[in-house]
Amino acid sequence: MKVIGYIRVSTEEQATDGVSLATQREKLNGYAKLYDLELVEIIEDAGESGKTLNRPGLQRALAMIRRGQAGGLLIAKLDRLSRSVVDWNTLIDGYFGERCGKVRFGYRLADDGTTLIAIPEEQEAIQTIRRLKAAGESLRDIAAELTRRGILTKEGNAQWKHTTVARILERTA
Repeated sequence: MKVIGYIRVSTEEQATDGVSLATQREKLNGYAKLYDLELVEIIEDAGESGKTLNRPGLQRALAMIRRGQAGGLLIAKLDRLSRSVVDWNTLIDGYFGERCGKVRFGYRLADDGTTLIAIPEEQEAIQTIRRLKAAGESLRDIAAELTRRGILTKEGNAQWKHTTVARILERTA
């Protein structure tokens, strides 16, 4: 996936206090390499406040996304992009409403690509996991029972692991 990196500092103090442009640039390069992202360009706003979206570098980055030159914006920290909830809403509605990441066990994505729809069989499996845990069963015993019943994991595996059971319990607590 092609992404644009965006880095920002608002004051000279920030430039030397752990969020320097160089530090942010290094983080973006490392993240892009780790996740095999094509970093098209890193755009910076030096000496620009995060209180507004009206920053030359940010506007240029967003324009590149609108033109399809990249599919995402990579930042080192959320506060480098914005400190305003209103601005976050503007960005999410205008550029980032798309859901990213895996859909958790028990759900699938609707055709709109953002709405989660419950999968009855997986919801039933979640209830089984909860009941067995409440009855004092260990995570390994629950995994073995799900495997015995032929219930498939989200990835379609027939063999359950205790770590998968633990994640489901954490996410549905």
